[in-house]
Amino acid sequence: MLTLMIVAPLVGALILTLAGRRLGERLTGVIACLSVAVAAGCAFVAFFSRLLPAAPDAEGVRRVTERLGTWFSVGSFSADFGLVLDPLSGVMALFITGVGLLIHVFATGYMHGDAGYARFFAALNLFVAAMLTLVLADNLLLLFVGWEGVGVCSYLLIGHYFTRDEAADAARKAFVYNRIGDAGLVLATLALFTQAGSVSFAAIARWAAQQPVEALGWAAVGAGGLTTVGLLLLLGVAGKSAQIPLFVWLPDAMAGPTPVSALIHAATMVTAGVYLLVRLNVVFLRAPTALMVVAVVGAATALMAATIALGQDDIKKVLAYSTVSQLGLMVMACGAGAFTAGLFHVTTHAFFKALLFLGAGSVIHALHEEQHLRRMGGLRQFMPVTYWTMTAGWLAIAGFPLFAGFFSKDEILLETFTSAVLPGGLAKALWAVGLLTSFLTALYMTRLMALTFHGEPREAVAHVQPHESPPVMTAPLVALALLSVLGGALGLPEAFGQHPWMREFLTPLVAAPSEFAREAASHALELALMGVSTVVALAGLAAGWLFFTRRPLWEAPRVWQAKYWVDEAYEAAIARPLRLLAERGLWLGLDVSILDGLVGGVGRSLAGLGATLRDMQSGYARGYVVMIFIAALLILSYFVFGQG
Repeated sequence: MLTLMIVAPLVGALILTLAGRRLGERLTGVIACLSVAVAAGCAFVAFFSRLLPAAPDAEGVRRVTERLGTWFSVGSFSADFGLVLDPLSGVMALFITGVGLLIHVFATGYMHGDAGYARFFAALNLFVAAMLTLVLADNLLLLFVGWEGVGVCSYLLIGHYFTRDEAADAARKAFVYNRIGDAGLVLATLALFTQAGSVSFAAIARWAAQQPVEALGWAAVGAGGLTTVGLLLLLGVAGKSAQIPLFVWLPDAMAGPTPVSALIHAATMVTAGVYLLVRLNVVFLRAPTALMVVAVVGAATALMAATIALGQDDIKKVLAYSTVSQLGLMVMACGAGAFTAGLFHVTTHAFFKALLFLGAGSVIHALHEEQHLRRMGGLRQFMPVTYWTMTAGWLAIAGFPLFAGFFSKDEILLETFTSAVLPGGLAKALWAVGLLTSFLTALYMTRLMALTFHGEPREAVAHVQPHESPPVMTAPLVALALLSVLGGALGLPEAFGQHPWMREFLTPLVAAPSEFAREAASHALELALMGVSTVVALAGLAAGWLFFTRRPLWEAPRVWQAKYWVDEAYEAAIARPLRLLAERGLWLGLDVSILDGLVGGVGRSLAGLGATLRDMQSGYARGYVVMIFIAALLILSYFVFGQG
């Protein structure tokens, strides 16, 4: 069942790659969607009929495993083709395949008429297969195969319109920045194998649980222990999940088709980093310094990206920076030790962010590829289904009471406030950053909705005849809207008289060691903090509505519009010096003087030797007789004089 879950979209990708051009759009779409539907069916059947009834093992964890054989074994190092379905990978597989299927269905309508239709769906199928490999792998090495697979697929999909410079540059940028992060994951894998003696997640967890908690302090950073491993893993997370300093590739990824944006930003790829944090939670819980850095990086990313989102005028760029910000909240939660809260927000975010991206795609489709918010307006009357479904996503991400995002965001804030793995003052400061981020989220999302759907129609709307998208595009929007409204049921808080299902389900895998056991917050404190976050969210919605319906063309501060000039700083401090070094320094010094000289010298020497040998083969018998006579004299001289 687990193998088929990966193989189905892999086969779909293979068929579309080999025969896609001859199949036609309709059959291509059917094959692409059917392969992901098979994977989704396998995920749901395996989860509900095999995982839930499974008896816990000796460690108290429900696991369904499939071992396909040994990948390779060298000395003490071995890695299996092993797949595991446990509470963590099970939850991930459900929304990867479920949301991925809805995105595939939407894309069949959105990509209609595209010259690379089959190529697009082949890469989309491969993307799902790679992500499923990543989350179902039972060891770090096989996870890395999926990790690199989603990186390659993102390159192909972001650069789908490869004849456009913007798309080609964005694809290369995503590839390079992810390779930087991947270096951290490779080094962390080697360090874990060296210390734990295995790359298996179960073995690493057992080993890490027996290690002492490392002292909080910067001395542990370069000591080569779990703190070092945690920071190397954070580098990998920063690449895939777009955290400071490697976040700049994700907004540029909007150059790809909108369904790609939805898949990358909601159900796959960017969630891989958070998944890795949760999967290796025992390692991080033994390295409080690494956890503190993780939390600070996440909080800084969340706040920075939220301010940038408020200054963007491209509808997809607003949502892109929103994704970076929400990922920052998830990473902050993991740094605070709230791994289940982080995964809960990963799940609800998959629902409402996929909805918002696909809704934006519906708008772009209706306006003939227009993406500029300032040219929209008044679309509510033309696109009622898109409007009402996006409203559900808007309220969910803003944290409106009882919507999915309200519960997951509130759990992050609560567990950050009461964190036992962070110093008390830092925990409260990060909670305040999370609150401010929540306010800004409600503000910029209200701006997006007001500029897109309300007010008077502006030039982009006036010059076309906007219309609602076809049912093949609106049906996924309706399904995702329902999930955005009801998805919070996966983690209803204890203050509501419930035991949060997500937390209880994941507890055997992410239970904190006794040294970090946190006393459960009282219901009074939980309700009080929930009230504060509710007031903040409603204030953001009200302020945004009052301000942006009156001043829709408001100019944001230049620093936000320019995205803090981070790209320019990287260009000036890193890219340009390296380019100059390559073009002038290394090129002149290494390439011309040394490499060219060495290669040229070898070539000239061989040419001279060839010329000499050519002269020796003159074709004249007398010349050969002379050479034989000289050789005979030399041999005779050796025996006469050399032996003496």
